[in-house]
Amino acid sequence: MTTFQGARSASEEGGPTSLALRAPGYNMYHQSLGVFAKEPRPGHVKSRLAAATSPEWAAWIADAFLRDTIDRLAQVEAQRFLLYSPEDSKEYFAALAGNQFQLIPQADGDLGRRMEQFIVGQFQAGAQRIVIVGSDSPSLPPEWIEDAFRKLDEANLVIGPATDGGYYLLGCAGSALPIFDNIAWGSEKVLSETISRLSDAAWRIALLPPWYDVDSVADLWALKGHIAALRRAGTDPGLPHTEKLLQDFS
Repeated sequence: MTTFQGARSASEEGGPTSLALRAPGYNMYHQSLGVFAKEPRPGHVKSRLAAATSPEWAAWIADAFLRDTIDRLAQVEAQRFLLYSPEDSKEYFAALAGNQFQLIPQADGDLGRRMEQFIVGQFQAGAQRIVIVGSDSPSLPPEWIEDAFRKLDEANLVIGPATDGGYYLLGCAGSALPIFDNIAWGSEKVLSETISRLSDAAWRIALLPPWYDVDSVADLWALKGHIAALRRAGTDPGLPHTEKLLQDFS
């Protein structure tokens, strides 16, 4: 995998890039959206759902989440990237993404290392604002991602807190902040540990509203209820693959 040893962190530069240097109104090629995803192979995704249902069913729901996420986020005005894993799953992701996303294999290492590599690489390529999401929050409103990009006009970091103690969205402007090392990824401590790394008062932080990931059976019931509530209120949930699969979930 490509490494980015020539890039310097915000702390090495003496602080984040000046926000005044980033003029508002620049085009979509100055902002990058990265969607991190793993090929939904039975036994390799959604372990908690797999234990409560079956590895095959967990893979089906992960596939539905991914398809709906790609369709929903294709409307976001940005350079869009699908960061896939494992490396030999490119054909699967190419069929899903079409011409809506550029494909990049995820870097080696833990989640923090993989996110940092993407962020640093995008800054090196000329991006000024970078937002990262996963596919565990299929109902996340695309408008919130666009709002995250807008917030990065004034902030160095934007975070979307997840109700499980992590975050569903992370955005950076100017440079990659030192928030990716020694984090208990996958635990309820992720958000708390990330915030504890933000020790420099000069770093400006913006928040999105809390939202939920779907990792357990309880989460799946919450998502099914949310979809039903939207339908009852006369709103299309915009989750055709997920909604169809959940029709038989009981």
